[in-house]
Amino acid sequence: MQKKVLVSGCFDLLHSGHIAFLKNAATYGDLYVCIGSDKTIYDLKGRYPVITQDERKYMIESLACVKECKINKGSGLLDFLGELEEIKPAVFVVNEDGNTPNKIELCKTKNIELIVLDRVPSEGLPARSTTSLRTNSIIPFRIDLAGGWLDQPYVNKLYAGPVITISIEPTIEFNNRSGMASSTRNKAIELWKAQLPEGDPIQLSKILFSYENPPGTKNVAGSQDALGIVMPCLNYHHYSKDNYWPSEIKTIEDETVLSWIEDHIYLIPLDPRSNSYDVLAKTNISEEGAKNLADAAITCWDAILKKDLQAFGSAFLESFHAQIAMFPNMFDDSIKPTIEKYGPKSIGYKLSGAGGGGYLILIAKEPIENAIQIKIRRKNLM
Repeated sequence: MQKKVLVSGCFDLLHSGHIAFLKNAATYGDLYVCIGSDKTIYDLKGRYPVITQDERKYMIESLACVKECKINKGSGLLDFLGELEEIKPAVFVVNEDGNTPNKIELCKTKNIELIVLDRVPSEGLPARSTTSLRTNSIIPFRIDLAGGWLDQPYVNKLYAGPVITISIEPTIEFNNRSGMASSTRNKAIELWKAQLPEGDPIQLSKILFSYENPPGTKNVAGSQDALGIVMPCLNYHHYSKDNYWPSEIKTIEDETVLSWIEDHIYLIPLDPRSNSYDVLAKTNISEEGAKNLADAAITCWDAILKKDLQAFGSAFLESFHAQIAMFPNMFDDSIKPTIEKYGPKSIGYKLSGAGGGGYLILIAKEPIENAIQIKIRRKNLM
């Protein structure tokens, strides 16, 4: 008898990347595909899929490599648990950016073999993802390394300080609502479509910031999001008291510094958070907290310029602790097992994506298993 193999996902806008993944998964046995319901996808992503659940099921079940397709009856992060109990697979297959800690732990508990596949297109075909089909865009993401929230006047009015950001090439299908400025990136796609236009990065950042925050906006998105996307390389944005826009910007283009960061930063995917999650609930903003955040960011910047890995990791973690001291909902208890597993392998860590939904970002000396590495956008790649 063939082993039963399970994969689970959205599979909206079925494309050649999906087919290559499913064909590869089917080499391990009889393939059962479990897809998220329209409601579950809306609850997790804040939007309905383009293709309805019944049509997605019909198309997937029509593939020769698929034995059966089921619509998951559950909800939330592990909506396929009921189907998993029905099917009782011997193998669970995920792609590299779907290899979340919850799935690793589930497979260990159920004694299911977990197979992680790279995103490799069929020979002669381009790499595809649902995000690329939706946007057809090479506009970057951004990671804030330290000081995040100091771009908000309700924080920097208490204490001035910097936010440290890097602009990230979209080398994989990074999660939406992941704390990597994906909402601002979506606005950039509305504005510029496929790629950033030529022009002065600071002026382009101001255009994007204004576009995302028209007059009357209640919750203004911080300018570090627009700057972090548009400004290439590594950037230091200093926010004076009670200002939306930085009073000083420093850019580091030194290749030795950028490649050093790339060699020591790792991302572990986390399951998406609920669409109703409120990061601004239970805030405890204070002058002391803002000062701790600013001091950690300054230390982080100095450590990066010196390429002092121990100091970088320590300041990275200090910045995260300063953030959650003022914004407790940046951290959720469900993430504790992931931190307990990967934290000891790192010098410092933080979360992108408040309360989950993004990535556990680790600063480490040695490569970390199951982690994703990023590519910083250089100046000549606008």
